[in-house]
Amino acid sequence: MLRIIDKYIFREIFNTWLIVMLTLLAVLLTNQFARILGDVAKDKLPKDSVMDLILLSGLQYLTILIPIGLFLSILMALGRLYSNSEMSAMMACKVSSFGIFRPIIMLTIPLIIISSWIAIDIGPKSVLKIEKINNEAKRKLDLSSIEPGRFVVDKNLGTVIYAEEVDESNELRNVFLRYITPEGEIEVVTAEKGNQIDIEDEDQRFFVLKNGKRYIGNPGTTDYLIMEFQEHGIPYVLPKTRDVNTDVKSLPFDMLITSDDSQRNAEFHWRIGIPISTLVLVLIAIPMSRSEPRQGQFSKIFSGILIFIIYYNLLSAGKSWLENSIVPRAIGLWWIHALMLVFLVVLLLKKNGYFRRLSRVNFLK
Repeated sequence: MLRIIDKYIFREIFNTWLIVMLTLLAVLLTNQFARILGDVAKDKLPKDSVMDLILLSGLQYLTILIPIGLFLSILMALGRLYSNSEMSAMMACKVSSFGIFRPIIMLTIPLIIISSWIAIDIGPKSVLKIEKINNEAKRKLDLSSIEPGRFVVDKNLGTVIYAEEVDESNELRNVFLRYITPEGEIEVVTAEKGNQIDIEDEDQRFFVLKNGKRYIGNPGTTDYLIMEFQEHGIPYVLPKTRDVNTDVKSLPFDMLITSDDSQRNAEFHWRIGIPISTLVLVLIAIPMSRSEPRQGQFSKIFSGILIFIIYYNLLSAGKSWLENSIVPRAIGLWWIHALMLVFLVVLLLKKNGYFRRLSRVNFLK
């Protein structure tokens, strides 16, 4: 059974972690939401994909937020116990270092399991889903997405569509269409109405316009052609998109393990590095949170953020070096984790007064 002191420390760290996580997640999702809305306003993304993209982005953010949230929550929670002299009271009551460490591990283990699951399985699936949504948006020129009285622009193909009205069957009224013909000429079409016809070729859309005029030519010249029509069909070739299965970030974990490709190997080390770095940061946070009563509970936050930034920048750089075969595959990102463990040992020695005693011995000599 959990002791009262275990429950107390667990609750302090968990509540702090929850606040830090929700705050950071809210900030990141707000920025992401603004970016997605901007893409929707520019017709780069469909409206019905906004919430899906927000949720999928949130899952990806968790791979970074869980480690830093846990790291900062331990620094803040234990730092408060030290600054309020509660930790001194616990030590006076014969609470061992393991007694402090036990509730932290009880919180750390499930969070490491969750972060591993997200980094190895859920995260890649969310990347794949986001890529599919983006590809579908690039290939989708559906008349149902056209709003009355608003121009829809495709900059890649130089196409502009405008409709004064759109009825319930997605038929356009008073249509304006401007596009570039296969011969490189600019064609402007006006029509009373228009609709879209599905064809067997998935790489094309076919627009049918009725009762209108066609203006074909080049701007700035008098060499142009005007034609009236009762019905005019315009094929629209959808832009090519990237194969989502080629992105290493979306590949299943088992494909990374058995691959000899340098980029896949780098992605493998990056994914397993998420739970490893979470554990390393927890081990660093415990001695780092130790402070004098008058230092304040937030005295270590700036140093903690700096350590986190250095750690993850090293991991990002190491991943890039692995991708470019600068670092041998056998070494991977293990050297970065080992470097942080060396820092942990130095920190423990410093907190236990080893260097102070060593300098005193050297002084006496």
